[in-house]
This record gives sequence, structure tokens and C-alpha cells, in this order.
Amino acid sequence: MAHKLYFNELTQQHSFFSVREKVWHNLGQIVEDYPTSEEALNFAGLNFEVEKRKLFTYGNDFFTPDAELQNNFATVRTDTNQILGVVGKDYEIVQNKQAFTFFDAITGTNDGVFYETAGALGLGEKIFITAKLPDYIKVGSDDLIEKYIFLTTSHDGSGSITAAFTPIRIVCNNTLNAALANCSNVFKIRHTQSATETLKQAHKIMGISNQLANEMEDIFNHWAKIQITDKQVLQLIEKALAPSKEALFAIEEGKRELLSTSFKNITENAFEYAMSNETQQMTTTKGTLFGAYNAVTGYLQNVKSYKDAESKLKSVLMGSGYNKTQAAFNICQTFAKTDDIVLN
Repeated sequence: MAHKLYFNELTQQHSFFSVREKVWHNLGQIVEDYPTSEEALNFAGLNFEVEKRKLFTYGNDFFTPDAELQNNFATVRTDTNQILGVVGKDYEIVQNKQAFTFFDAITGTNDGVFYETAGALGLGEKIFITAKLPDYIKVGSDDLIEKYIFLTTSHDGSGSITAAFTPIRIVCNNTLNAALANCSNVFKIRHTQSATETLKQAHKIMGISNQLANEMEDIFNHWAKIQITDKQVLQLIEKALAPSKEALFAIEEGKRELLSTSFKNITENAFEYAMSNETQQMTTTKGTLFGAYNAVTGYLQNVKSYKDAESKLKSVLMGSGYNKTQAAFNICQTFAKTDDIVLN
């Protein structure tokens, strides 16, 4: 089951909801109106709690434990008694409901945030939420980019609570991640005794998001006025998507014969997207530096194949796809200043 969405045998439903659009293999609940945090929790099947339980070792007598583990505990769903993971004694569980309060705390009211998707993966050990923020990033007169916050957390000790600001270009639904020079778009909270208190300070991410959005709006509008040749678009794509230093060296030296056939196919597909996809024909995009940047982000979001939906989500928002998007952003920033395709 490649989608990895949790299927609850008790409710006979997948733990996922989406507003209006059918995604994730058409599984889960599709709702017509944006839900409140409580409704979203129920629609996504995340209305369960997790608790830490003691661990014991057993000898030959399987009915009587011979030792209790002092420093490790199992995390267990209280509704199904499914074991989600093993954690240390200092690990603090952040309940799903608390994760939703992260978004509610951003503006201090449920009306300020629009919950768009949420779900659980595996047995429920990992959850994710996306929420749309008010207002847009506007490029030119009609190219709108919506502002989202994505949050993921785990109940198995595998990672921090992570929230990321991620703009989505409406016309082609591609993610335009960019961590700018003076701030990061990622906010991480460790599962410690301070985790719950840190969630209460979630309004800080709103400040980060607004700062990023304002900076990105200025940058993208500047890029939309800079013309770029087809040859330069291809160079930018090749450098941004280069899988290794060796490949990057071959590109810089003009020795494309040293590049793998696989990589050549990737860059050709991305270049074709840049030149012919209908979303690349807008006045803000066609023949502009903003369009070249969208060629990379659009390829990674809409063309490239991934093992499954979870892999795509991780790659685009926080993994190799994010890194390549950031490489494209850096190259475009340099081009805007020097009229040259170089890495900074």
C-alpha cells in the first residue's frame, strides 16, 4: 500500500481528509467547506490519544516479567492499543489535538487559519497537517501564490515536531520553498518537557511566514521583469538538479558527454516543462527568471516520479527536492545580480 495512510479497522476509514480536491489515491474524506480544528481532527481520524507505557523483559516464564526497563517506554494508541514506537524517559508526547492548537495559536482564533489536509501514516505514528494562511503573495497582476504552513510530528520518537512555511503557486500547484538569507522557513520543536510550552509560542512562525512572504514577493516580482534565454534556462536547470559535484563540474566545463543518460533525461524533461507547459506561458513566467525558477519547482512537484506520496511530500518540503529548489533559488538570485548562471 504505497500511500501509507492508516486504515482504521474500527471506523473502516483511512485517516485522511482534504478540502474539495481528491488526493492521496482518492482515499479518505473529501469535505466541501474548511473545517474547524475539532472537525479537522475528526475528519482525518486523528481524534485518538497516545500514552507512554512501561516495558518489561521476560525469561522462560512468559507470564511473569523478570525486569522492567527503566529508561525506555512504548508509545501506544489508547483507542486500538497499537504500539507506535519506543522512546526514552524524557520523551514528551504531543497529542494530535495539541498539534492542531499550534495553528489555532498562530492568530489566536480558529477563523484565521484554514485547515486543508491532515492525516496519519503507518499505524498513526506519524501525522501531518497543512493549513492555508490568509492573503497571497502576488507576482505581477494575476500570478497568485497561496501561503501555507505544513506541520508533521511523530509518536515513535523518530523526529522533531516540524512546521514549515511553504508557498504554493495556484496556477500549477507547485511548492516554491525558499529559505532566505536571514531566516529559515522551518520551525522545529523537540519532544521534551518543553515541547508543549513551545507550541504555545507558535505565533512566532506567523512572524517568520510574513517576513518570508514579503521578501519572496519582492524577489519574485523582480525576477518576473528579468529576461532569460532558453540556453540559460537549460543551464540553470542542469545546475540546480545536478546530483553530484562531479556532474556539476561536467556542466560547468561544458562536458555534457560525461553526464549520465538518466540525468540528461531528467534535465530534458524539466526543460520541456519550462518551454511548453501551459502554466509556463503567463506574462510573469514566459522567458523570465521567475519562469526559470518555476521550471525547476514545477518539474519537482508535477513531473518527477516518486516511490510514493509520502516520499514526494518529504522530498519537496524537507528533502532532496527542497535542496534542489533552494539551489535554483540561489542561482536565480545570483543571476539577478550578475546576469550569469553560477552557484553562490
